[in-house]
Formats: sequence, structure tokens, C-alpha cells
Amino acid sequence: MSTDPVTSETAGAALSPERARGRRLLALAALATVLLLVAALGVRTFVTAPFRVPSASMEPTLQVGDVLLADRTAGGRAERGEIVVFDGSGYLPGTEDSPFFVKRVIAVGGDTIRCCDESGALVLNGVPLSEPYLAPGTAPSTIAFDLEVPRGRMFVMGDNRADSTDSRHLLGAPGGGMIPVERVTGEASRIVWPLERSGPLAPVESAR
Repeated sequence: MSTDPVTSETAGAALSPERARGRRLLALAALATVLLLVAALGVRTFVTAPFRVPSASMEPTLQVGDVLLADRTAGGRAERGEIVVFDGSGYLPGTEDSPFFVKRVIAVGGDTIRCCDESGALVLNGVPLSEPYLAPGTAPSTIAFDLEVPRGRMFVMGDNRADSTDSRHLLGAPGGGMIPVERVTGEASRIVWPLERSGPLAPVESAR
């Protein structure tokens, strides 16, 4: 099959203003798509990252299957009352499938924490904790402990105290179940799915 050479007339048609404008629009659209993908990757890597709640350990605050946004700018630090996502591999059991956990920070380096006072409340730095995030009737802990959190570590617990593997369960292990703060991926800042549960997750000041 023969092919016709490109004539000056054909070349001129290929470079007509309309076609050239269309090509520019396509190029701009492609560039915009690439920039959006890069921006999304940057946000995921440096600002926020999604995390799906894998268990019932944080009920009623978080439900199984909730999708959170973790604020990565808060990585490597922890404050009392925050809900954090952290790498628990080597510190908490059940890390074979997913090493990432979501728990509430109860105490940080230098704090003393014990269970419990006469009323059944946890005691942080000598002051009973107010824990409004616990479901009515939930005991703050059925495991007794009295300790000081080392610098650079955090004592974490799930809000569902009867169904949470947390710092209490490794009190006799190296590190006493207290997680290095450097393992914090980020603070859980809001629920984004399902839509009916979406909204910000504000930290709770735990001491009163």
C-alpha cells in the first residue's frame, strides 16, 4: 500500500489554529493531572495519610472500618488525650498482619500513671483522670499498675478497655509496653468515612 507524502497543504491543516489550540489544551490537561497526582502524593506523604480502623479497641469513639486522616505533621510526638496512629511492631502482639495501631495517649514521658483510686479512676500525676470518651459503665482498667513513663515514650490505651491490647498488657516486657514516641506516624485528626460519622477528632484533656 502506497502512502502519500505530506504536502504543504496537509501540514498546514495539521497545524491549523483550532488543532494547535486543541493540542495545547490536551497538554495543559495532562500537566494539570500530573500536578494533582504529585500534590496528592505530597499530601499523603508529608501532611495527611488515610488509616482504616482494624478493630473494636477504640469503641465507641472509633468503629471498625472507620477511615481516619492521620496528621503526619504530628509524627514523632505525642500529647496526652490525643488519638495517634503508630507502628507497634515488636512492642504489641498481633503485628504480623498490620503493624499499625490506633490508640489514645494516656501518659507521656515523665508522667506517673496508676490504676486505680478508690473510685476506680486512673490517676495521672496524682490527679484522677476524667475520661468522657469511655462508654457508660466501662471500667478504666481491670489491670492494676503503678509506673512512671520513661522520657521519649508514651503509655497508650484503647477507649474500649475490655477489648484493647495496649500498654497494660506488656507491663513486664522490655519497655513495659510503653511505645517510643518516634514511632508515632501521626495524630488521628478526623473521620472521613463513613460520611454519617465524618468529622474532626479533637484531643481530650485527660487530667482534671
